[in-house]
Amino acid sequence: MTDIATRVHNRSWKIDPIVRSVIDTDFYKLLMAQSIFRHHPQTRVTFSVINRSDEVPLARLIDEGELRAQLDHIRTLKLSRGESTWLRGNTFYGRRWMFDPDFLDWFEGFRFPEYHLERRGDQYELTFEGRWIETTMWEVPALAVLMELRSRAVLRGMGHFELQVLYARAMTRVWEKIERLRRLPHVAVADFGTRRRHGFLWQDWCVQAMIEGLGSRFTGTSNCLIALRREVEAVGTNAHELPMVYAALAGSDEALAEAPYEVLADWQQDYLGNLRIVLPDTYGTRGFLERAPDWIANWTGVRIDSGDPVESGEFVIDWWRRRGQDPAKKLMIFSDGLDVELIETLYRRFAGRTQLGFGWGTLLTNDFRGLIGDARLDPFSLVCKVVSANGRETVKLSDNPNKAMGSAAAVARYKRVFGVGEQVARRLVV
Repeated sequence: MTDIATRVHNRSWKIDPIVRSVIDTDFYKLLMAQSIFRHHPQTRVTFSVINRSDEVPLARLIDEGELRAQLDHIRTLKLSRGESTWLRGNTFYGRRWMFDPDFLDWFEGFRFPEYHLERRGDQYELTFEGRWIETTMWEVPALAVLMELRSRAVLRGMGHFELQVLYARAMTRVWEKIERLRRLPHVAVADFGTRRRHGFLWQDWCVQAMIEGLGSRFTGTSNCLIALRREVEAVGTNAHELPMVYAALAGSDEALAEAPYEVLADWQQDYLGNLRIVLPDTYGTRGFLERAPDWIANWTGVRIDSGDPVESGEFVIDWWRRRGQDPAKKLMIFSDGLDVELIETLYRRFAGRTQLGFGWGTLLTNDFRGLIGDARLDPFSLVCKVVSANGRETVKLSDNPNKAMGSAAAVARYKRVFGVGEQVARRLVV
């Protein structure tokens, strides 16, 4: 077991770069990259890092030179032979050869493209512009770098014993959560915590704790490198990025209304089984599902990632029934701001009515709340989103207006096209 406190105290660049592999990323990134490679190889996009927590002054906490050094290091990474062999020969979701040889040939030659970094007051402007297939790969490592540099800035100057006590308390907190989950007999939980983790070593420790504590009820990790090293399932499907780009490329209101379904039509060509999970909330869950063609109801399940999870879960079950589906044979995955209390609540509400899965993210891999004064190590809401596609603005509405993106005019247009009315704002914890 890695002595994390000692590694943090004796931090060495060569031993502990923040991102240490091209596959130190989420599995959904590789699945989406392959789909982009097939359907939109020449589309150009811009990604931007957005700090939703203005009270965390990243540019005052993180040295610009140190940030550039980490980003420059990422640009030197390439797929290793062992990693390529794993991707080419491993079984993912019960399927061999998940990734086509032509995509893997491209990935073996992939290098991260250039980035643009500027300081704007107390925050950084960090953007990535270029071909979608290349820039999409920046999202997860860019967030991981900023989150861990913030952690390092807070911990800098702490003594070895102080760090030992800090991590002992954090480990105890994680284990107490796992003990509570063990009381739920058929719970299925995966680690979704790469993007906003405290650090790579900490995420790896959390995964090992979940393996030991939950056994088969731990269904895997979104982090490909950790999945490879710990010999667990790599899990994940797709994200809001796909419908946001497809929608931006639409040339009319009619094409815009169909864009989210075009995404799923392409995805259905690419993947089978448990990878056919609908993410319906980019432009409002209720409207999306009500207008959805019947073939979408045949998909394996739905992921709920914004809004009130109980209300959304009940709506999805009712929608399945109205579309002639048996909810007990469907999979419902919850992934928005989960912690153990919410997992318990949702499990008790829906267990036995549908198959359940939980994607546990930031509050698994970065819950140091209250362990250092003034909330200096508490998790915060940091995202890296696609903001334009082929020069056109992207928009996200979500089921929570606090997660919405886009100019006022664009948001108004999308709300009109997708029939989104009044929404209830929910506080963003992570």
